[in-house]
Amino acid sequence: MEVINRVVPSEDQIRGFMEPGHDGPIYMLNLLKFRETAEYEDGRETDLSGAEAYAIYGAEVVGHLAKVGGAPMFSARVERLMLGEVEELWDTVAIAMYPSRRAMMDMMSSPDYQASAVHRAAGLAGQLNIELVEPMGAWLMQQQD
Repeated sequence: MEVINRVVPSEDQIRGFMEPGHDGPIYMLNLLKFRETAEYEDGRETDLSGAEAYAIYGAEVVGHLAKVGGAPMFSARVERLMLGEVEELWDTVAIAMYPSRRAMMDMMSSPDYQASAVHRAAGLAGQLNIELVEPMGAWLMQQQD
C-alpha cells in the first residue's frame, strides 16, 4: 500500500466528497505530518515550527467548527506504530465532527476559515483525511437489536 500525504485534496476527491452518500454527521480523521519549519505561501519570515503554525490554525478552527455546528472530538501526538508498517509515522492525529458534508464544505469556503487556513498550509508537510460515519458504538447497538 502506497501512502501519499497531501495538503489539498484532488479534484476527484472533492467531487467524490460532494456526491450523494451518507446524509448525517461525519467525523474527519486527520493524520498530520508537520514541516520542520513553517513555510508561508506569502513568503513571510517566521521562526515558527510547522507544529506551531498548525497550532495557530487548530486554535482558530474550533470557532469555525462551532459556526457550522461541528466540534473537535479528539487530538493526540503519535507515539509509535503498534501494528502494521508504514515508512514514516504522522506527528499528530485529530478527529473533528461536522453535522454533514455540506457543513464541512461551507466552513472550508468561508473567508474567515480561509484566513486561518494559511497557518494550516504553512505548518503541514502533508496529511491524510479519512471520512468516518456511524460511530462503532451506534453500529454495535444496532447489531444487538
